[in-house]
Amino acid sequence: MLAILDVHQDNGAGWYEEGEGRKFTFHLLLVTYGKCVYWVNEEKVILEKGDMLLIPGHVPYYGKSIPTVVHTKYVINFRKTAAECGLPLLQLQEPLRRRLGCFEVIQERLRAILTQYKERPAYYELMAEALLTEALIFINQESDRGIISSEKHRRVDSMKQYISTHYREKVTKEELGDVINTTPNYAATLFKAVTNQTISEYVHNQRMKTAVYMLTESQLMISEIADYLGYNDVSYFYRIFKRSTGSSPSDFLHERSSTV
Repeated sequence: MLAILDVHQDNGAGWYEEGEGRKFTFHLLLVTYGKCVYWVNEEKVILEKGDMLLIPGHVPYYGKSIPTVVHTKYVINFRKTAAECGLPLLQLQEPLRRRLGCFEVIQERLRAILTQYKERPAYYELMAEALLTEALIFINQESDRGIISSEKHRRVDSMKQYISTHYREKVTKEELGDVINTTPNYAATLFKAVTNQTISEYVHNQRMKTAVYMLTESQLMISEIADYLGYNDVSYFYRIFKRSTGSSPSDFLHERSSTV
């Protein structure tokens, strides 16, 4: 079992932090924008978007912003509530740094943890701990598969870039195969292996990010937003939105009407 000690998001260019925890504690961070620098065991580590760093509590560290460079990251300090833990990741004695292929999946979990602690709904601590456990499992699974080569990252980044400009349309493995000059099946397999999401799941998640923004910042109705994002069936849009965010589109619409 895990217990979260602190969760926060760092933003800006004037950040500084240092620490040396206790036995069974961990410092987990995920950079979501820009760059920052850490010194861990007196070794300099420059981190940028997509990088994850897990520091066991007994390891001394400090970190700071790079001058004139803005960065954002999620940070969770947590501890094991028992010495024995099924995750090899939490048995490590040395820091672990990875450029995550499943970056978006982990980012969503850490964002949800932060939301739980900000809003504090019923059982928020249990929910946050479950989300953290899930995130660590995904990281451990990726770590077990070994380092993702820079070439695989490059190919998946090319597919993500294509999706970012076509997510309102139907995106197929055939199209993504053409993007990286390979077969459709290999493109789909590579995308899943690196991101821990299918092409369809990734496209839906990109649409849902836009949906949340439009529900809170625009004056369009739910049916109009669904149609804009490529959903001809509004009830299907509701189901995907609920599955992705845990809330219904109407909840966000109500929030908009209460703040306009």
